[in-house]
Order: sequence, then structure tokens, then C-alpha cells
Amino acid sequence: MSAMTTPAGELEYLDLLAREAALVEFERPVIAARAAGLPATGLDEVERAKLLALRVRALLERRRRREEELSALYDTAGDLAGLRDVDAVLRAIVHRVRTLLNVDVSYMTLNDAERGDTYMRITDGSVAASFQRLRLAPGAGLGGLVAQTGTPYATANYPTDARFAHTTDIDMGVGDEGLVAILGVPMRLGSTVIGVLFAANRAERPFAREEVALLLSLAAHAAVALDTARLLSETQTALAELSAANATIQAHSASVERAAAAHDRMTAVVLRGGGVDDVAADLVDVLPGALLVIDAQGRVLATARTPGCDVPLPETGETVVDEAVAASRGEGRSVRRDDLIIAAVVAGADNLGAVLFRPARPLAAADQRILERAAQVTALLLLFRRTVAAAEAQVRGELLDDLISRPVRDPEAVRDRAARLGLDLDAPYVIVAAGDETGDGLRQRAVSWARTFVANRRGLAMSRDGRVTLLLPGEDPAGTARLVARELSRALARPVTAGGAGPGRGAAGVATAHREAEQCLSALVTLGRAGSGAGTAELGYVGLLLGERRDVTGFVHGVLGPVLDYDERRGTALITTLDAYFDQGGGLARAAEVLHVHVNTVTQRLDRVAQLLGDDWQHPRRVLDLQLALRLHRLRAPLADGHTSQPLADGHT
Repeated sequence: MSAMTTPAGELEYLDLLAREAALVEFERPVIAARAAGLPATGLDEVERAKLLALRVRALLERRRRREEELSALYDTAGDLAGLRDVDAVLRAIVHRVRTLLNVDVSYMTLNDAERGDTYMRITDGSVAASFQRLRLAPGAGLGGLVAQTGTPYATANYPTDARFAHTTDIDMGVGDEGLVAILGVPMRLGSTVIGVLFAANRAERPFAREEVALLLSLAAHAAVALDTARLLSETQTALAELSAANATIQAHSASVERAAAAHDRMTAVVLRGGGVDDVAADLVDVLPGALLVIDAQGRVLATARTPGCDVPLPETGETVVDEAVAASRGEGRSVRRDDLIIAAVVAGADNLGAVLFRPARPLAAADQRILERAAQVTALLLLFRRTVAAAEAQVRGELLDDLISRPVRDPEAVRDRAARLGLDLDAPYVIVAAGDETGDGLRQRAVSWARTFVANRRGLAMSRDGRVTLLLPGEDPAGTARLVARELSRALARPVTAGGAGPGRGAAGVATAHREAEQCLSALVTLGRAGSGAGTAELGYVGLLLGERRDVTGFVHGVLGPVLDYDERRGTALITTLDAYFDQGGGLARAAEVLHVHVNTVTQRLDRVAQLLGDDWQHPRRVLDLQLALRLHRLRAPLADGHTSQPLADGHT
């Protein structure tokens, strides 16, 4: 370099420019020229070459920076063009701010329209959690001022800059992050500021005009990204709403078609004289699921399930079902309870039952109307059936009234008349008379119940003088009377007494059995057993007196049967002991003397009697029956055996 000439110096500076040497290296040719003793004119040439090279270097640096900025803006525009994730685009913009402006931290705040302040949206390079959670009131701090005025602001030293409204939260957050120099520019959509984009440094530094312009450009891109995301979201929402509306229209159209088809099918059921089962089958054919139809008493009228559907049938008797049926009846429409849809079957104010449906898929409102239509058709069919049943019940009642009130002059004609009603008068039957002790008699509700009760059992029913009479196939008058008393009391919600008679056969025996049942009913009320049911055989001596056939043997065995059977099986003398005990007025010692046994033996025998007859065998209401049965047994024994019975040896029990 000692022989350095001006052209050589220029070449060296060109070499420095070509390899993008550091700024300090541009002093080296000048130092070398001075060390070589270059004349003053030569040194001036080298200085001019250095200054020119520095200007060229600065120009190249600006163009490089401009190229980077344009590339960043181009990349940001590309991000916007393919916008999928708005958060990713905003993070890329904030990161480019930090890179292009060569700052320590970059961040973005957005305005909160609901709270009226500004909140931190995205940060890059931040390490303090308090800074990342900052919220700025309108006009507070540099960011609040930018958001409020829509004007860029920059400060080389924020903590000491008095132009801004400092707050404890903001200053604490800025201090925790260690920020000193801050530049903030508004993010605009038209004339509205939606947020602020920041570049910040942890040391003092000024921000050039070009840096402000670059940050404004990036802020504009960020605003576009946010607006595009909003529009995209609104568009997607609108498309989703349109899609949902289209699906709703299609579903509604399909449900209307189903409703029309269901209406036609159920109308056809009514016209061809179908029943509730047909309506149930048609409904589950239109609406997939499981169906249960019940009457007003909760009895199952029909069940149906769509083929291939594993949905379980609804269950009756639950409190929620009773409540839902009442709610449906009150509201006049179907109601939902968990996975069940329940529609009351009503005709005016008359409760006829309910339809319980468990769908295999969610039902549209129109589908629910189909279920309600099915409930209406079911009500219509039940009314038809009730009308037919009422007419048949009238005929049945007239037949029973004729059998009771008029002598049977033509048994064959009566037999044919009963057969047409499904009743065989040659088979065993019982007669039950039911009434209460109010004196007002049983009303029409009891008559309706009786007609329904006998219709299901191929019997007859009628009402006369406030009492209900039922003729039912069977051989157990007492059990049938108890069943009638229990069920009719439940239906009327008050005690009802029922007396039973029979069994009988043939038309001529109906009137006789009816008189006996009526007398049994009156006897039950007189004996204080109102609200119960019994046959004449269970009334003890009263039944013996009332019974038309005077079944003495049946009475004796009805009262003493267990004791008589025990004596016969074991060869004991319990009947003899019991007879002696009553004859001696209940005295154990006197009975022992008469029987010629020890008093302990009498006690043991009577204990055995209590086991056989029950602990209440000495109750006054049973003592009379026992004594009468013993007398009758004693009177009948000589006739049957030809000799009187003798007591067995002592100690036999």
C-alpha cells in the first residue's frame, strides 16, 4: 500500500463494497495511505474515495433494507391471500416487526368494545407475564393515546417521557419487561382505530421516519387480516346458517310428507274399522321407535316397535309418567320427559289413557304432531269401542235383569241369548251383589266399571236400587266378591261391600243366587264388615241361615275342618276336648274332670286347637260359630257313625 495510487485506492474500496465489509474497515485504506507517506493531494483523493464508498454503502444498505421490507410486506400480503388462521398471520406480522425494525420486543393491542379499553393481543420477545396481561384505559400510556387519537407516537425513553398519562399498572408492566424506547402506530379500518402495533427496545434509541412508515404498513396489513378474518367468520356463519336453514327446510318438508302419509294411514285405519293395535303399528312404521298405549287405569292396550329397532318399550306405573300424562292433558299437547314423548288420549274432559313413545332418533316438531294425531285417532277408536261396549253392556244388563226378575219359561231361548253374548249358563257361575252403606246407592260410575269388569270376563252386570249385580263364570263366590269389593272401592275411592253366592248352573238358578248374594251383602253391613267382600259360606251361622241350600256339612267343616282333620289323622280327641271345654263354661279344671284327664292335658289340647284355628278362636265373634258347629257335629255324628264317640285315654293330644 506504500505505493498506493488513487486508482488502487478506488479499487480497494470497490472490493470492500463488493464483500459488504464492516463500516470500520473503510478507514483502513486511509490509515495505510498516511502510513505510506502519501502526499496531501493523494490523501485527499483517498478521503474522497472513502466518502463516496460510504455513500454507496449507505445507499446499498437502504436498498437492502427496503428489499427486506418489501419482501416482508409481500409475504404478509401472501399470508392474507391464503388466510386460514388469523392468529398465525398476526403472530407473523408482529414477529416481522421485531425483525425488520431490529427491536427487542414487538406486540399488538386491540380495542375491547364491550369494556371500552385496550387489551394485549399478541407479543413477540416478551418475557414478563404482567406485561402480557396489560389492559390500557382510553388515553392511558403511549398505546392508549395512539388508540384514542389514531396518530403514531414514539418515545426514546418512555419512563421519563411526560407526554403520556402514566398509570401504575402500565408503568409496572413496562418496567417488568424493561422497555425504554417505544413506537406505536394505529391499526385502522377506514376511520376506525381497532388496535395499536408496537415496536419497543430495552435501551434508548430514536425511531426513524422510515421505521414509522414500515410499522404503519404492517399495521395496515394487520388491520386487513383482522377484517378479513371477521368477514370470513361472518361468511362462514352465514353459510352455516344457510346450510342449517336448507337442512331445516328439507327436514320440515320430509316431516310434512311423513305427517301426510301418517294422516292417510290412520284415516284408513278408522274407515276400515281397525283398532288401537293398527294405529300403533302404523305410527312406528312412520316414526322409528317403541310405542306403548295405555288406558285410563294404566293397563296396556297396545305395544309396537319398529322392526330392527332396539329401543326399549316405555314403562308404566312410574310417577314421571303419571305426571306427564296429567301435564299433557292440561296443556292439550304432547310433552317430553327425558327420552319419552307422552300424549294424553282424551275426548273432551274424559280421560281415556295415553300414548308413550320412545323415539329412536330426535323428533322434529312436525313429527311430534304426528304422535298427537295418533293420540286423537286412538281416542276416536276408544270412543267407538266404548259406544259398542255400552250397547253390548245394555244388552247384557237386560239379560241379567230378565233372569232375576222373570221366571225362565224357555230355557233354550235364554241359553241361546246368553251364548250370543259369549256366556255359557250351563257352566258354573257366581253372583256378586255390591253396594255401600251411605244410603245414596252406587252411581253411574260404578255401573260403568261393572260393565267393563264383566265384559273382560264374559259376564253380565246390571244396576238396581243403588246396588250393582254381577254374574261371572267361576266357582269361588267368596274370592270373586272380595275382588269386586277391592277393585270397585279403588275405582270409586270409597269403601264398597260385596256379597257373593253360588256357584250355580242353569238359567233358573240365577234369581235364587241373586237373592242369596243380596242377603249376604246386607248381612256383611249389619255385622260391621262394610267395605269387605265375602260369600255366605264365610258368614258362619249367619251364612248357614241365609244360604238357600242349608249346607250344614259345609258349615261344620268350614268352622271345625282343621280340628276334625287333625283328629282323623292322629286319632286325637281335640273335638271332644273342645266340646267339653265349652260345656263347662270355659273352665279347664271342670273340663279335665269330665274328660277324666289331667288339667295340663286339656291345656295342651287347647293349645293345639289354637294352632289349628288361630289364636283368636276364643274371640266372641267366633265362639258362637264354634259352639253351633260343635252342636251340629255332635247331632250328625250318631247319624253318620251309628254310635257316640268316646274320649281317648289320658295324655292323648
